[in-house]
Amino acid sequence: MRSLIDIKDLSLEEIDELIETANDIIENPEKYSQKCKGKKLATLFFEPSTRTRLSFEAAMYELGGNVLGFSEANSSSASKGESVADTSRVVSCYADIIAMRHPKEGAPLVASQNASIPVINAGDGGHNHPTQTLADLLTIKREKGRLDNFCIGFCGDLKFGRTVHSLISALSGYKNIKIILISPNELVIPDYIKEEILIKNNIEFVETRSLEEAMPELDVLYMTRVQGERFFNEADYIRLRDSYILDLHKLENAKKDLAILHPLPRVNEISVAVDDDKRACYFKQVLNGKFIRMALIMKLLEVK
Repeated sequence: MRSLIDIKDLSLEEIDELIETANDIIENPEKYSQKCKGKKLATLFFEPSTRTRLSFEAAMYELGGNVLGFSEANSSSASKGESVADTSRVVSCYADIIAMRHPKEGAPLVASQNASIPVINAGDGGHNHPTQTLADLLTIKREKGRLDNFCIGFCGDLKFGRTVHSLISALSGYKNIKIILISPNELVIPDYIKEEILIKNNIEFVETRSLEEAMPELDVLYMTRVQGERFFNEADYIRLRDSYILDLHKLENAKKDLAILHPLPRVNEISVAVDDDKRACYFKQVLNGKFIRMALIMKLLEVK
């Protein structure tokens, strides 16, 4: 039995295999419509979510399975003080696989150590979000045709952005990736990401404060929102939230085949005018998330 807590739990070969399966699901949905018939997914969401939770639920329903669970901690026994370890043991009695989101880093790992069924980390605090990373990789592969030899810019909240941390970790396994890190001083990438992933793997990277300066070089631009829920001080959040706003003017010097990604939700960091630009890929990214989660659920349930 395997769980997925960190993107590094998967080898490059396994990531490529999941992408291949997801592409086959896109081409031949009817082939997969009963693959998980009789199986149940438990969605344990201790933190609000729209896309990730509904994406997991849609994925399981489209595989012919069923879904049970909760969408906020207050509607679970966590509100009575039940531990994550006990919750995961209990839910193992009812379901075949768990998708868990939790505000505390490491909670899905604790769940996986106590559950008797596979656990998927659907986001833990500012730490990890491996299924969003799989959706990002599928989107890049479908848009660019490759997962190597390109330049990607990460823009916005690089300090608390778990999707950024996970995607950088995943890309470290691919050849000839250049990374441009674009953020205000207060939201730079954590040192451990630089030291343990970028420097250790000899990945070329540059840190800058200017999105405009980086733009002409980018093949992929990964925008993020400044996350109010991760700040201790509201004044700091208000001061930083509008640091980078992507609009059509900023795209004037961008490549014609730039792929613009965003893990969503968007607040105001991408102008709605950009939505109609053919380079905007963030709603395709949402749809890709469903297909890659279908592939992952099948893999962890060992469904052929």
